[in-house]
Amino acid sequence: MSNKEEKKNIVVKFGLNETDTGRDAVQVALLTTRIIGLTEHLKANKKDYSTKRGLLKLVGRRKRLLSYIERRDVKRYRELIAELNLRK
Repeated sequence: MSNKEEKKNIVVKFGLNETDTGRDAVQVALLTTRIIGLTEHLKANKKDYSTKRGLLKLVGRRKRLLSYIERRDVKRYRELIAELNLRK
């Protein structure tokens, strides 16, 4: 699956329509897929420190978005966490 197709599928799944890329749940889902990809890259390239820094920045951004969602709507936060398999 190409990157564009994967992004479109995530936007359709978590957004209200196929162009709803600004919704907080869509942003968290997109960040999660990028984080997973970078994690796999770092498993093979342990000394890639610039990628590691970028990964940590993405994790921080996702954490801030998740705390925003949690403050706004706890039920939606819990559903999103369960759907993305975060915090088991």
